[in-house]
Amino acid sequence: MGSRRSARIIALQALYQFDITGKTLDELLTFDWLDRTHDPNVVEYAKALVAGYVANRDFIDEVIKQQLEHWDLKRVSYVDRAILRFSTFSLYFQEDVPSTVVINEAIDLAKIFGTDDSYRFVNGVLDGIRKHRELQT
Repeated sequence: MGSRRSARIIALQALYQFDITGKTLDELLTFDWLDRTHDPNVVEYAKALVAGYVANRDFIDEVIKQQLEHWDLKRVSYVDRAILRFSTFSLYFQEDVPSTVVINEAIDLAKIFGTDDSYRFVNGVLDGIRKHRELQT
């Protein structure tokens, strides 16, 4: 498994916790639940994804909401919501990561951790965000 994929899995788990427990950013970024044998670069990338989402939370959640037809963000599953959040952060703020990579990784994680239909949902929302972003630039 690639190091960035591992970092995205950690970010997914952290943002899941963020939704469920309401931990602060400092509490989240301790990754006290994480096995300490992880590569420090993986952990740093995961921290960047989580901190990036939290720092831009209102903007990112609004971008996601604009793509949800007849849905409220609170109705989206915790797993799908976490994937959408760090992926949207990547699409908007990580210019060194191609949008196709961001979306493909999100789809793969949705297939592993989400429901049977999560990957289709995540793909549709992120593709809409990608298109909207491209129209803005």
